[in-house]
Amino acid sequence: MENHENAASPIQGIHISWMNAAIIIMSLILYILLTITSLHVSKTTQASYDAMNDFSNCTQLGELFLDGSNYLTEQARLYISTTNRTHMDNYFAEVHTAYRRDVALDILSQFEPGEEIYSYLQAAMDKSVMLMEQEVYAMALVSLAQGFDPQSLPQEVQDAALTVEDRTLPPRELVEKARELVFGSEYQSVKVEISDDIENLLYALTDRYGQKIEDDYSNLHHAMATHQTLIAVHFIGTLVIFASTLQLVVLPMRNFVKHIENRTPLQMTGAYECKHLAQTYNKMFAYITANEHMLRHQAEHDALTGLLNRGAFDNLHASLAGYEGSLALLLVDVDKFKQINDSYGHETGDQVLKKVAQLLAQHFRGTDYPARIGGDEFAVIVMDTAPEEQDIIAGKIMEINQLLTHPADGLPVVSLSVGGAFSGAGFSETLYKDADSALYEVKEHGRCGCRFYNPASVHT
Repeated sequence: MENHENAASPIQGIHISWMNAAIIIMSLILYILLTITSLHVSKTTQASYDAMNDFSNCTQLGELFLDGSNYLTEQARLYISTTNRTHMDNYFAEVHTAYRRDVALDILSQFEPGEEIYSYLQAAMDKSVMLMEQEVYAMALVSLAQGFDPQSLPQEVQDAALTVEDRTLPPRELVEKARELVFGSEYQSVKVEISDDIENLLYALTDRYGQKIEDDYSNLHHAMATHQTLIAVHFIGTLVIFASTLQLVVLPMRNFVKHIENRTPLQMTGAYECKHLAQTYNKMFAYITANEHMLRHQAEHDALTGLLNRGAFDNLHASLAGYEGSLALLLVDVDKFKQINDSYGHETGDQVLKKVAQLLAQHFRGTDYPARIGGDEFAVIVMDTAPEEQDIIAGKIMEINQLLTHPADGLPVVSLSVGGAFSGAGFSETLYKDADSALYEVKEHGRCGCRFYNPASVHT
């Protein structure tokens, strides 16, 4: 933390050129060579800083493309599921007005990233365009099933060349075929390939700019070695200069090399140039470390709520299969959440999900694991607990439902249905099924409550 604070402060230190100016006649040659070395360090440092900025911008372009692609998928699926034409309008607004995918592709080309890196985003674009054809075709099928006037539909939907066979299908089969086009395994497989292309893009960018930064530091190392050699040549006649340089340059540089080799932040020590180098290195080190954590966090957490996502939840309960301690699984459903979306809109629905996630995180311990495992489905793995503590858990759920049913933040009233089950040793094979059975009982008895599975009976 101290290094990061220093890195953000103005650099204070003795310039090597100032020190040599005092004895310019005796050390003129040394001064010239040191100046050349310092300029080389500054140029390499600036190049590294520029590489860091380019890497940041290119990374954001990959995320921008993925956001645009996922938005198209979301709106197409919502239109096919709800037949609300607002979603179809949103879909073509993204295509013709926002066009985030095209923007990302155009801007990335301006960075001249190289054919391999650019090909990843182009491949993602090609697959996204292919999915657009399926999405438009699916929207045309649903529009036909709903009997919408073709002239009122967007031009792309009007131009969708439905096959003769599809035009003769009854409405139900038209909708089923449309859903298969945008929800089916083939469609999802292409979506996964698009995500893989973006991930490969990010890895390729990391490799490219990481190699550039590594090359820059290699140049810096050679500059430092030259610097030390020049000092050694003039050791006898310039004892004062040598002592000062040893304190201000040589020792900090050696320390920097060790920290670079050990992949740790540099200390803000030595001459101005050394501190500037340490500051720039620490910025890049902190950024790369934060980016690694960000990628890991994005892979394990739900983007909307910040809780563990379904994949991380599945990995967690698989790892807990061999856990020897007791635990409980809670399955949580937001009651009548679809009505919230339909009545207030998806933005309000997202706020409700965030609120539910926040309350679950607040009311359970730091050692427990709340997760979002579906659209309005949550789960909590409660560690080191036993059936004797089910009243405590039920009390937490009651407190949460009290806050949800009496909102003070302007959000609509909502409640949770919770089914729980206990295991005496790890995440057993039947734990999920037992918790789901308890959840079913809650829904059968009016929702807004919490029940726990018991082989003999289900009770609160």
